[in-house]
Amino acid sequence: MSPRRLSLILPLLALPVLIGCGGESGDSAPPPLDQRALAAVVKQPGPPREALARAVDRLFTAEDMAETRAVLVLKNGRVVAERYAPGYHENTRFISWSMAKTITAVMIGQLVADGRLRLDESVPIPAWQRAGDPRGEITLRQLLQMRSGLKHTEAGQPVYESDEVRMLFLDGRDNMAAYAEAQPLEAEPGRKWEYSSATTVILADLAARALITNPDPAANTPEERRRIVSDYLHTRLFDPIGMRSMIPEFDASGTLIGGSLIHGTARDWAKFGEFLRNKGAVKGAQLVPSGWIEFMLKPSPRNAGYGAQVWLNRPQVDDGTVQWPGAPTSTFSMNGHLGQYVVVAPTLGVTVVRLGKTPDGQHEPVRAGIARIIQLFD
Repeated sequence: MSPRRLSLILPLLALPVLIGCGGESGDSAPPPLDQRALAAVVKQPGPPREALARAVDRLFTAEDMAETRAVLVLKNGRVVAERYAPGYHENTRFISWSMAKTITAVMIGQLVADGRLRLDESVPIPAWQRAGDPRGEITLRQLLQMRSGLKHTEAGQPVYESDEVRMLFLDGRDNMAAYAEAQPLEAEPGRKWEYSSATTVILADLAARALITNPDPAANTPEERRRIVSDYLHTRLFDPIGMRSMIPEFDASGTLIGGSLIHGTARDWAKFGEFLRNKGAVKGAQLVPSGWIEFMLKPSPRNAGYGAQVWLNRPQVDDGTVQWPGAPTSTFSMNGHLGQYVVVAPTLGVTVVRLGKTPDGQHEPVRAGIARIIQLFD
């Protein structure tokens, strides 16, 4: 074969190989990463920087994530990623929705440590202490673990008949604790798990009752209830943690709306996640006994996927799903309406905050995206 013919044939023989290699490379190569996405991650975050930047970016850009407004990722207390959607920033206060429940539970733990409340005694709700009222058997532990047995419908249809909607926005809005505490039993206390925002309002009412030391009923005014609970939260919890942005809301009767309405920046929500990861300690100061945090993270007897106002990464009693697929079993979270999340993986030293507006029923991709971030640190 002449050298000239050989020179023509050899490139043709190599063409299929080149095409195959080129196709493989094209299929596997990810699209270019937006420089803003990379800039949101520190240079040495722990896992590969680009992989973390892509995982965070997906929470903002993927269609199935709906609207992500803020993401923070911390490793051993150090912020390794922080990003906001246009119109939001580090000073924006974000609504908690049900993430507030965990704050309320910690406040209750402080009051138990102070000796003002008792975990396994009948809770001091006057209406329940009348002779023959079976609600007098409900304990603080059962309220915290969402197994009070009180009649409740959360997120029901039509929405205006749901108890949390009626309590927050309709006939119960001026005195939410009265609405919640007026409900009859539908199950024996302790026997049934049922998620209930009304239950956490009862806890907030108990906090106000425990803090008002003046025996004169006239002292139990809305103004005094607001003042004393707000002062307690700030001096005993928010200020020592450094959560300077926090604004708790109260109803017209002065009860903390402790199941739904506390506002704070993404950075302050991250600080609270770190506080939980460190078992209630901040810079060596124990703000609540570590045993109380351990109690909060212990599975409820009626739902292994829930503790005491905290979600656990274990199968849920109703459908067997887990909150954070692929993340360590020890992972736990504060979950709020429309996709508010503070997720803590203590064995990895990781805290992830995701805040936004994702319609109910569409949170699974968001949770999977957060779990993907956690897995990068494993």
